[in-house]
Amino acid sequence: MTGSGQLKRRAAGRIFTILTACCFAIMAAGLAARDAAGQDPAAGAAARHYQARPENQVQCRLCPRECLIPAGGSGYCTVRRNENGRLRSLVYGQACSLNLDPVEKKPLYHFLPGTQTLSMAAIGCNLRCSFCQNYSISMARPGEVESLPLRPERLAALAREKSAPSISYTYSEPTAYYEYLYDSAALARKAGIRNVWVTCGYINPEPLEELCGVLDAANVDLKGFSDGVYRRVAGAKLAPVLATLATLKRKGVWLEVGYLVIPTLNDGPKELADFCAWTVKNLGPETPVHFLRFFPRYQMTNLPATPVATLERACQAARAAGSQFVYIGNVPGHRANHTYCPGCETLLIERKGYFIQQNHLKNGRCPKCGRKIPGVWS
Repeated sequence: MTGSGQLKRRAAGRIFTILTACCFAIMAAGLAARDAAGQDPAAGAAARHYQARPENQVQCRLCPRECLIPAGGSGYCTVRRNENGRLRSLVYGQACSLNLDPVEKKPLYHFLPGTQTLSMAAIGCNLRCSFCQNYSISMARPGEVESLPLRPERLAALAREKSAPSISYTYSEPTAYYEYLYDSAALARKAGIRNVWVTCGYINPEPLEELCGVLDAANVDLKGFSDGVYRRVAGAKLAPVLATLATLKRKGVWLEVGYLVIPTLNDGPKELADFCAWTVKNLGPETPVHFLRFFPRYQMTNLPATPVATLERACQAARAAGSQFVYIGNVPGHRANHTYCPGCETLLIERKGYFIQQNHLKNGRCPKCGRKIPGVWS
């Protein structure tokens, strides 16, 4: 990367990360925690889920790419490096973004509605989505974006201080900083804080099974429902993502599914119908589905924003397949932002953008017909 390219990346990173007064306090606390521990988070930490190979190579087993990394090299995600035959995470304890968000922003509509979640990210991603809205951090390499030291124990304490009942690992791809994610989530769990994984779902079965032990909720964002679309826009395959969805459901992690509807790429009637049918069959009709509006971003500025009518057709397809909770995202004020009882159609939760206007649920049930509404409500 050229010097000017690095400067542009740094500037984008600064714009992306809004350091509020809260975050400045975190930085100071993180530095104090680092000094007290006698460790520099920038030095990284031992990675998990890899195997040694001949000639000091290592094979990462974290995600389906299974990168074979030579000594001194890094994996596809850029943040896992082979140091003398041992794989290390270069971003452990380094947060590049930290904010308090409505949990609805993840999006999660059936998980602690109306609460704030402490949202954090470290740099890196194991996909290369050409429309990524957070490319300034997801596509960055270590050292290209300013980060602040924030140890896992400090992250959990901060969530409690800010009265956030959950921590969301989000913005970039949390799988890339797996060790940081896992350790933070384990400590948060002990402190009574719940954990939310906002992810592309591109992870191998063994680390996923391990991670499920510390997760409370997840939103998996699909890029389409065919290998062709995944190869074209993300440089990946669909099957591992579907396996992740099935595992999360089987392990009892509260799950909501996002589908970014991209004009001319993944908005065809058959692809949408196949997605809807698969979701109902494999995840159950009670799993919330969010059809998200695409906006031109990053390297994909040649396409228009998704027409609202296309999103509405996707919702119709999902309901026809049997989905009980279907939402439209990125269209504030739309009727499909709200939650309705699938039995009597009573309005249960009214939203405006990411914010709750009314919540009529009574102990997780419809106040009119008494039907139990699936979700985590308290």
